[in-house]
Amino acid sequence: MRYLLIGRGKMGRLLQETAQAAGEEVTAALGRNDLDRLGQLGRVADVAIDFSRPDALPEICSYVCRTGTPLLSGTTGLDSRAFAQLEAAGRHAPVLWSANFSLGIAVLVRALEEVSGVLRPDFDIELTETHHNQKEDAPSGTAKLLLRALDREQTLRPVYGREGNTGRRKKGEVGVHALRGGTVAGTHSVHFFGPDEELEFTHRAASRQIFVNGALHMARLLPGRANGVYDLQKILFGE
Repeated sequence: MRYLLIGRGKMGRLLQETAQAAGEEVTAALGRNDLDRLGQLGRVADVAIDFSRPDALPEICSYVCRTGTPLLSGTTGLDSRAFAQLEAAGRHAPVLWSANFSLGIAVLVRALEEVSGVLRPDFDIELTETHHNQKEDAPSGTAKLLLRALDREQTLRPVYGREGNTGRRKKGEVGVHALRGGTVAGTHSVHFFGPDEELEFTHRAASRQIFVNGALHMARLLPGRANGVYDLQKILFGE
C-alpha cells in the first residue's frame, strides 16, 4: 500500500513509522506549512490519510475530487460545513471519516446502541472523557460519537458540565464532561445511573498506537470500493 499522509503531529509521525515498519510506502507527508503542495500533486498514493486540522479539509477534499484518491480522515472538531465537504468528496472517491479508529471503541458504540434503549428512560446517563492537555477540541470527537450511539433519535438534551444552582437533574438530560491533563491518550466512560444500581462502560487508550493500527487497517479496506462516504461500523461489522 502507498499512503499520502496529511498532518505531521504525533499521530502523523506514528502513522508514518508504523506503515513503513510494515513494509508499506509513504509517498508524501504534508503538514501545515506545505499543505499547498496538494494542489501540485496527482494521484500519488492508494489512500490519503488525514489527521490534521479542520481548516485543512477544503484543500484535502479538493485534492480528492480532482484525483479520485480514497480518503480516510480522523480529524475531529468538524462542523456541518466540513461534513458537507466530505459528502461532496465521496462523489469522486471512497471516503471514510471516524472520530475514533479503535476496535474497542467500535465495539463500545455497538454495545451502547443495544443497551441504551433498554435502560432509558429509567436510568440517568452521564458521559465523561479525558484527554492530554494539548487537545484543542472539547468534547472530544469520540465523546460525540458515543453520544450519537446513545441517542440516535436525538431526543436527549446534552448538558455540558454543570455550575451553580442548576436545580435537580431533569429527565431527558445527558451530562457530557471533558477533562484535560497530562499525557492521557484518551479515556471515555458512560455511566447509567438507575434506582439502586449503576452500569458503567469505560474504554482506556494506553497510547495512540491503537488508533494508528485501526486507521491503517481501515485504510487498506478502502481501495476498490465504490465512491461514497462510508461508516466505520458498517465496514467493520460487514453490514
